[in-house]
Amino acid sequence: MTQVKFKIKKGDTVVVTTGKYKGVIGEVTKMLLDDGKVIVAGVNEFTRNAKPSQTNPDGPYKVQKPIQISNVALVDAHGKASKVGYRMEDGKKVRYFKKSGEKV
Repeated sequence: MTQVKFKIKKGDTVVVTTGKYKGVIGEVTKMLLDDGKVIVAGVNEFTRNAKPSQTNPDGPYKVQKPIQISNVALVDAHGKASKVGYRMEDGKKVRYFKKSGEKV
């Protein structure tokens, strides 16, 4: 199975564009490339109930569930969602925001 190239990378600041968390800005903490999903800090958090044990002494714990990569957009320095493009600069491929023209 071939992997699709995504323009969002781990560590990028993104905004959620649809769903329950629409408008929330967070950082991409993990990419699930095979599923086309991302985990964004502070988005889609749930509490998993568990009995206290030696490995989990506190009991219930927080879990972050992934969201579709198509439901997030990169945020530029001005806080606006923008599409991303690629261009060549000094022989290197660089990502840039299509709205402002600035580098990512």
